[in-house]
Parts: sequence; structure tokens; C-alpha cells
Amino acid sequence: MITRSSALLQRPAPETKPLTPETQPLPVQARWQTQLARAIRAPRELCRRLGLDASWQGGAARGHALFEVRVPEAYLSRIRPGDPSDPLLRQVLPLIEEERSVTGYVADPLAEAEHTPAKGLIHKYAGRVLLIASPACAVNCRYCFRRHFPYEENAPSRAQWEQSLDYLREDATIREAILSGGDPLAASDRRLAWLVERLEAIPHLKRLRLHTRLPVVIPDRIDAALLDWLGATRLQKVMVLHINHAQEIDEAVVAACRRLREAGVTLLNQSVLLRGVNDDLDALATLSERLFEAGILPYYLHVLDPVSGAAHFDVADDEARALVAELREVLPGFLMPRLVREIPGEASKTPL
Repeated sequence: MITRSSALLQRPAPETKPLTPETQPLPVQARWQTQLARAIRAPRELCRRLGLDASWQGGAARGHALFEVRVPEAYLSRIRPGDPSDPLLRQVLPLIEEERSVTGYVADPLAEAEHTPAKGLIHKYAGRVLLIASPACAVNCRYCFRRHFPYEENAPSRAQWEQSLDYLREDATIREAILSGGDPLAASDRRLAWLVERLEAIPHLKRLRLHTRLPVVIPDRIDAALLDWLGATRLQKVMVLHINHAQEIDEAVVAACRRLREAGVTLLNQSVLLRGVNDDLDALATLSERLFEAGILPYYLHVLDPVSGAAHFDVADDEARALVAELREVLPGFLMPRLVREIPGEASKTPL
């Protein structure tokens, strides 16, 4: 049983290196498409921009060979330069540990290949289906359960979406369409508006859910064009964000969330419990408080999906339960995320 007091969890901030011309963040471009295109894609550049010691570059290059680096400027600007233990950097920096083969860690930890009745469509749970709306992400998270997903076989096209739409039309028990990826908001507004217009024409569909990290990593994605089609749909709109640490929520993220709420979008958050990122009481409590300040309701706290390359992020179930028990003592119930695991073949997420 873990017993920690809040006082013990008040750690001093690590020393960081001062900004130099080489580590000074570049100005964030106004257009989200430009920011997406100019995301850092090389581990050496990521290390250089953050002033990391050269000793990190070898492991970063080897991890990058397994799953490439992708970090946009807006997200980079929230990472403390010179601090390899920064909780945001931990999520995006490749490490040599990703080469380790660990029993039980596999390429498809949720067995999604068994629940794909059509390309780009995943139907695991009653009443809802998931559409791969884009194979691209704005940021590549090292623990991603789809880091080995065969996007080349499930890349969306209008022809594929028409097949998926036919599948939805023929099953009147489906009430909710979930847009995922990759990240659905990496697709153009024209493509998304086309898809949502056809979804809302299906009478038995009631809700549209989007699982996205883009409002967090590139807040400028929440622009007038997106709000036009999203605000106009008759479908109830739910957006599930993915934020693991309070440091990810800056004022630009808060403003993006405000614009979404004004368009009638319900905002939820799901986090992953990650070793070295948010596996302590203060980090989780501060995250829930900061989420609610931004108009986002904590929803799920997932234990790590056992995807190959990510075992170094694992937090044991007993430790996770103890942390959540402590969290319950300091937070009101409505700020408590539900601790869950996704088990292939089960009818829903499994509470721990």
C-alpha cells in the first residue's frame, strides 16, 4: 500500500538550462496546417532545441527508428529546456528502452484487428462504432496503443467512408459515431464537414464523439472553419481530449476549449497513468483541478495498454489503485477520473 502525504509530494522544480539562441522556441505559426507541417520530426533536432545533453541522442535515434518523432512547436514551448525528466518531454522523447522485448507487450494490445468489419471502421462496443478519420497525428506519444496500427491499410478515403456509412445505416442499434485516428482533426475541415453531414443524415445516430489531442498540442486548430461545421450539426457533440499532465494546459489551450464549449461541445478528458509523468498524487490532483478550470471534465484514467515499446511507462495495478484511493481523499467526486483497463473482448472498459 502506498502511503504518501501531500507535503512529501511537493518536489522542488529541477534546475533547467537557460535559453540560448539554439534552444529559443521559434514563433508559433498562426495557421494550424503550417504548425502541423513544421512539427519536429528528427530526434537530434528535438534534443538540440531543448538543450539536452548529447548522451540522449543515441537512444532517441534508436527509439525513433521504431516509431518516429513528431512534436509541434506549440507543445514544445511548454517543455522545460535542459530537463530530461520533464513530464511533457517524457511523453514524446524516444528512448533506448523502446527496443526491449517484454512478455505480454504486443503490436495490437486491444486486438482491434478482430473488430474491423470494414477498412477504417472498428466496432468493439454495442451502440457505437469508431471511424479512422485520419491516419495522421500532430504529436507522436511514445506510449500510444496504436503506434503499430496498419494505417496504410485503413487510410480513409471517401469510397471507404461510403462503405462505413452503409454499415452504420444498416444497423439501427448504433447511436454514436466516434471519429478517431491517428487524430481526426488532422483531416481538413472540408473532409470532416462532408463526413459529418452524411453521419447526421442517418436517423438513428444521436451523438458525434471525437477523440483528439490537437486542441492541446496545436490549439490554433480550433478555428472558425472547424467551429462552423461542428457547431452546425444536429448531433450531440462530445470531444474527448487526451491530457496527462497539468503542464500541458496553457492559456491557448484554455481559449481553444472555451471556443469549443461555446459551439455546444461537451469536453471530457482521458489520461493514461504513466511512470515518470503523472504517477504521483500531486500530479493527478493538479491535473483534475486544472482540467475543470479549463471547462473539461475528468473522465478516464487508463492504465497502460501493453503495446510493444512502451513497457517502461507501466505502473502496477496495485500502485494505481492506491494512488486513486489517495486521490479520492483530496478531490470532490465529480473531479475523480475512473481508473480503467481496456481488455480485448470485454463489453466495456473494466474498472480497477
